Amino acid sequence: MAKAARRGGTIRGITAGREPVYQRLKVRLGKTRAAKIANAGKTHADRVRMARKAARTRKARGE
Repeated sequence: MAKAARRGGTIRGITAGREPVYQRLKVRLGKTRAAKIANAGKTHADRVRMARKAARTRKARGE
């Protein structure tokens, strides 16, 4: 866990409420990519829409 999170602060640059997502993704993807994903989609519906599109893209590529 990041120092700011341990102190009870928030991580600047990460949308409120998305910090746990950022922390989990950061382990696998690195800071920049994790931040882009965590900050994408302001609402749950937006994120669901993006996830479905990503699934279609993977399916089309045969992944």
